[in-house]
Amino acid sequence: MAKENLNHQSIPDSGFFGQPRGLSTLFFTEFWERFSYYGMKAILAYYLYYSVTKGGFGLDQSTALQIVSIYGALIYMSGIIGGWLADRVFGIRHSIFYGGILIMFGHILLALPNNFTILLIALFLLIIGTGLLKPNISTNVGMLYEKDDPRVDGGFTLFYMSINLGSLLAPLLVGTLQVSFGFHAGFALAAIGMFLGLLTYVLTNKKNLGDLGLKPSDPLKDEEKKKFSIIAIVVILVLALFITFTLMTNTLTIGAFANFITFLGVVLPTVLITKMIMSKKVTKKERSHLFAYIPLFLASVVFWMIQEQGATVLAAFADTKTELSVSKLTNGLIDFNIPAAWFQSLNPVFIVLLAPLMSRLWIKLGKHNPSTVTKFTVGVLLAGAAYLVMIIPLNTEGLIHPLWLVLSFLLVTVGELFVSPIGLSTTTKLAPTAFQSQMMSIWFLSNAMAQGLNAQMVKLYDLINTQQYFMYSGLIAVGVAVVLIVLGPKIRRVMGKL
Repeated sequence: MAKENLNHQSIPDSGFFGQPRGLSTLFFTEFWERFSYYGMKAILAYYLYYSVTKGGFGLDQSTALQIVSIYGALIYMSGIIGGWLADRVFGIRHSIFYGGILIMFGHILLALPNNFTILLIALFLLIIGTGLLKPNISTNVGMLYEKDDPRVDGGFTLFYMSINLGSLLAPLLVGTLQVSFGFHAGFALAAIGMFLGLLTYVLTNKKNLGDLGLKPSDPLKDEEKKKFSIIAIVVILVLALFITFTLMTNTLTIGAFANFITFLGVVLPTVLITKMIMSKKVTKKERSHLFAYIPLFLASVVFWMIQEQGATVLAAFADTKTELSVSKLTNGLIDFNIPAAWFQSLNPVFIVLLAPLMSRLWIKLGKHNPSTVTKFTVGVLLAGAAYLVMIIPLNTEGLIHPLWLVLSFLLVTVGELFVSPIGLSTTTKLAPTAFQSQMMSIWFLSNAMAQGLNAQMVKLYDLINTQQYFMYSGLIAVGVAVVLIVLGPKIRRVMGKL
């Protein structure tokens, strides 16, 4: 049964494809938020390294890819702050709304004429806004259901589709606008997308969601408000002094900031996992589960390092080393140039097509279903194969056929289906009772760590031979998969039936 007492109204069971009608509000809000996020990210690297005459900033390609990696890492780190603010200060619903406002204004700033300071302010607004909206809207979905409601999995599946539909359409439309009318037209469309998401939310949230998530679940007490206000002021002052000092001494460079983000990406999950292992609230069995989780976490980091390079390394490869002229590919039959940003839609296309088949496969296999360790191993192997396969076309001169990129995206997407949903499930199963929410934060930090490390890796893309870059990256993933195979029996024994 759906939750009752939503503004003293009951939500019809079949209000939205058999789900609570509140899901429709969150579905379309998330669709437009992901549309704006993936649309902007599809052209961000090009905006940074294209020459000024082409509408960009003319940065070195490696610097541009570093900035995109830093942005991705901070997006995932900001979710920790966004979750805390929702639980202790704003409540989930207000956090979603405030986040959407910040995201929309971030895209509006990007739509303005080139100015690097405005660009940095825009990215800051997008990072904070996404941190407020992204984790909390998923939590709001879960609040629509009672614990024993059999529709929960179906509801989250529908919600997951909204993410992939938004990320599928955005690069196609934003990329087309960017090629036809310039970068600012593409960013403007992303802003319009977030505006439509906010409009949907404002018009329907009260009616469809009632009072769910309106108030913070663990509001700050009066004495805590004073304490955290002082902490916030001190942190802001320290940051302001640090930025002022580094600007005056010319030491605040993209490279230095990338090093800091890489350091933060490694330290945050390490500290959180260590805190759990050392905690007296964790039982001996739970502690052994945490030790078993560490190799899986590290394997996921390696996987996400390759998967997230779709918006950096592979985006640059599509733009500079891939034949985008359909006329040349078809001997003049079709006169069309493929926008490089379109390749960013391949991952969600394959997710939408393959996710239902993979879900059915796991059910069909029943007791023969592969173990978590086996699935992670296959996922990391496929990520490695996605890069190793790119060595083949680079043995010939000239631009490569775009189907090689399609194959690479296909392999890593199949790998994602072996890692991402399984990782979410495993994280909840291995989480100590006292650290359920923080354990999920650690899972998302695997992506933050990956993109923090990518901020260093992408520098190599311009420094070494492209073929070598793909070979070494792919072999590292294969090596990690081999380690998982060796450790597999021990991890399975510790995990048991989990």
